[in-house]
Amino acid sequence: MKIEIWSDYMCPFCYIGKKRLETALQQFEHRDQVELTYRSFELDPHAPRDLNQRVVEMLAAKYGMSLEQASAMQNQVAAQALTVGLTFNFDTMIHTNTRDAHRLTRYASDRGKGAQMTERLFYAAFTESQHVGDRNVLTNLAVEIGLDRAEVIQLWESDAYVQEVLAEEQRAQAMDVRGVPYFLVDGKLAVSGAQSSERFAEALQYAWQHREQSNEVSSNEESSGSGCIDGTCTI
Repeated sequence: MKIEIWSDYMCPFCYIGKKRLETALQQFEHRDQVELTYRSFELDPHAPRDLNQRVVEMLAAKYGMSLEQASAMQNQVAAQALTVGLTFNFDTMIHTNTRDAHRLTRYASDRGKGAQMTERLFYAAFTESQHVGDRNVLTNLAVEIGLDRAEVIQLWESDAYVQEVLAEEQRAQAMDVRGVPYFLVDGKLAVSGAQSSERFAEALQYAWQHREQSNEVSSNEESSGSGCIDGTCTI
């Protein structure tokens, strides 16, 4: 069974949803037959690499809310993160363009390290407050998980994997995906948002039982809300 996951490294619910799915998989009896593939999705493809602005200020401006409201929203999300063992440091987090991070993930995936790279990038962004748009930072993170430094540097000297990233995003657009995280099981069952581990477990069981049936995509959950408030980060 194959699960494709569209996410972005600036999306807190993508990291939370990832952990909740992993919890559900630990209890899934067929987990050894499940393949996870992470797909690219840029919430803001035009975001600058270097933004001299706190994340709370960016959120307030983007969603037309006060700094107090934006801070309260961050606190709510951070509290949800703690329930799955994650520490989010929004006060020091660096908002950035994620195109190169997605390119690096595609490169790592071709070398059998896509899952490791994805986890390292999320942790670097949300817990360590590293600049995951900076190519030097990205190179060091790649080396940490065992990738070749010289090859990664060559990646930045080319446009390698740009088209692959864009193709994954265009596929999401064709499926009318407007927010992430978005999970597609065997190309049939769609689950949107950082659902609970229990809901993921239900989806896994349902998909396993119906894996030989229609290829038509059905939705287990609808995207909810706007912004990064209640389970889904939207464009």
